[in-house]
Amino acid sequence: MLQTNIGRLKLKRPTILAAGLLGTHKSLLLRVEREGGSGAVTTKSITLEPRVGHNNPIMVETEAGWLNAVGYSNPGLEHAQKEFADLSEFNEPVIGSLVAGDADEYVQLAEGVKDLKFSALELPLSCPHTPGFGLLAGQGTPEATYDIVKAVRAVTKLPLILKISPNIPALGAVVKAAEKGGADAIAAGNTLGPGMVIDIATASPVLDFKFGGMSGPAVKPIAVRVVYDVYQAVDIPVIGIGGITTGADAIEMMMAGATAVGVGTAIHYRGIPVFKQIHAEMENLLEKYGYSSAKEIIGIANDKGAKK
Repeated sequence: MLQTNIGRLKLKRPTILAAGLLGTHKSLLLRVEREGGSGAVTTKSITLEPRVGHNNPIMVETEAGWLNAVGYSNPGLEHAQKEFADLSEFNEPVIGSLVAGDADEYVQLAEGVKDLKFSALELPLSCPHTPGFGLLAGQGTPEATYDIVKAVRAVTKLPLILKISPNIPALGAVVKAAEKGGADAIAAGNTLGPGMVIDIATASPVLDFKFGGMSGPAVKPIAVRVVYDVYQAVDIPVIGIGGITTGADAIEMMMAGATAVGVGTAIHYRGIPVFKQIHAEMENLLEKYGYSSAKEIIGIANDKGAKK
């Protein structure tokens, strides 16, 4: 009932562990797959060199979600080559998330992971709070998007997932540029913002970096609208990310046009088994409303209509 396809990528269940959570080590990804029951998992974003990221505190809980400024902390490409050298224990797809400052670095990363058995590559061009990357590196334009996707497409045959920011004004132009450059899917989107939380006792921002990206339930209505717009703009699949906590959230996102959904902050609220919980809730709701499969609902609330 819950099977879905993201281009050539086949998922038994339409949930994907979003990049940035529990993805630095293979053992954690395996735990999410086995204990959590996710349809696919994504590594934490990999950079060419190790990164410490921003100083603590890097996260703060808000009224309806979390604000974070992690800064792409990760052990770097060389560590990833060793850590993910053997993915034979996985039964579901493992997506490698690569992040870089320009097209040349993205190509180096794609070539650096070519011997790993990733099922797809994710290219986030969307971070709102890390200098030298994403929006702070000027990657939120159609021109930069096209150049990066085209360059990576030339060196890999793996499915490419372009991760966009919900903040960009030229949303349609950016995703069309990604599609033209050779992207196989759009992940919409990343954290929203940047935003800020101030500690009134100390009269200073809580995050050391001062501002960060917002995730969690508060961003879901915006994420649904972004998925709706992206689905209208391109003919490649859309992965909806932002505030997915329940099966109802996932169905709403898919009705807007998502083929699958990314789950991240919900792990804080419901634990690693959140994926199984979402699947069970989806099945109950699909049956309640007379649907025989999740594929039937993709885009049915969109003016563009469901894709046949």
